[in-house]
Amino acid sequence: MTATSPITPSFKALIPFFVFITTFLSVGIIQDDFYALPAPIAVIAGILVAFLMFKQSVNSKIDTLLKGCGDPKILTMCLIYLLAGAFAAVTKATGSVDTIVNLGMDVINVQYIYFGVFIIAAFLSVSTGTSVGSIVALAPIVIGFSDTGGFSLGILCGALLGGAMFGDNLSVISDTTIASTQSLGVKMSDKFKTNIKIAIPAALVTIGILIYQGIHLDTNASESVTYSYSLLKIAPYLIVIGLSVIGVNVFVTLVLGVLTAGILGLFYGDFSIIQFTRIAYTGFTDMTEIFLLSLLTGGLAALVAFNGGIEFILVKIKTLIRNQKSAQFGIAALVSSVNFAIANNTVAIIISGSIAKSINDEYSLDNKQTASTLDIFACITQGILPYGAQVLMILSLAKGHMTYVDLISNTWYLLFLFISTVLFIVLRRNSKS
Repeated sequence: MTATSPITPSFKALIPFFVFITTFLSVGIIQDDFYALPAPIAVIAGILVAFLMFKQSVNSKIDTLLKGCGDPKILTMCLIYLLAGAFAAVTKATGSVDTIVNLGMDVINVQYIYFGVFIIAAFLSVSTGTSVGSIVALAPIVIGFSDTGGFSLGILCGALLGGAMFGDNLSVISDTTIASTQSLGVKMSDKFKTNIKIAIPAALVTIGILIYQGIHLDTNASESVTYSYSLLKIAPYLIVIGLSVIGVNVFVTLVLGVLTAGILGLFYGDFSIIQFTRIAYTGFTDMTEIFLLSLLTGGLAALVAFNGGIEFILVKIKTLIRNQKSAQFGIAALVSSVNFAIANNTVAIIISGSIAKSINDEYSLDNKQTASTLDIFACITQGILPYGAQVLMILSLAKGHMTYVDLISNTWYLLFLFISTVLFIVLRRNSKS
């Protein structure tokens, strides 16, 4: 977006954003389901209010909306979502998800079950890019462990939630990673390298606690079960993770991941070539909501920015910022607040992204660290929300045998991730990259 004169900060210009957030939040509260109303519909409500409020001509507003929707970063984000969806769908069809779960359950000793659940959930969510998907896949198995005797349901589910959020935060095909890196113009590999320096210490402390908690478990507490799997089916995940870490272009990485999974599926007879294409397309359609959400939010943000809403937020935030470290904490507070309001970490990052980028540039912050800060604090907030999808899913499957407090008090990873991130911001010397 360009303007011929300086933009005047305006609180009024933020009203369309508030309409979007309020619509999304209020329907979720009324329906007791924060995914009852498709998020793109809530964005459209905000866009309609923007068209009614702002004084430019209809053609001018449409032009601003379309420029926001067509921003290269937004379109890049959308295309990555499509490829990530195809990868998730094809690997699921080949049985790769089941392979990871069965492999983990086959090799874990009973005394290391808490630690094992954390590791499997972490690897599965890193590989698939979704914490909710990992919880859906693992929760029935994990909750079933508590019925075999001797296991704490709270610790098991706390390990599951922590591992799922660990992987979601680091995964190169996660919605949150895609949104945060594109918002800050950072390579996924660079963000991953910065992020992992923060996440690994938190994960190691968590693992230590989980191992200690499992030491005294009865080794005869669970039945002997035989799991079947093919190690070769893990290959697509290893390829995607490996190529991403070494810095290969994300489009190339995901295409190779999809093709590898497709070849394995054909080799094992899981599907035909035509079925492979249909499965990949189903993956595309699975990402329709987040695709449209990103597109429309980009347009709404452009309308709000053009009329001074973003500038107003920047002016207010800057009054609280004194240096680079307080700027990072300001970004953390911003994305956490938005996430508390709408219970969706991806949407929170998308909404906060342009503001975070402005603060980042204004205070010469490290782009990689800012992208990590956005993603991590959205992850932490999402993981502790009693009305967030991850917590609701686990509590629902637990069917009253565990309270919210039991779950969160045993989710050690999120606590130590918060501590690790704060220390990283405070102790690290920041420089613009």
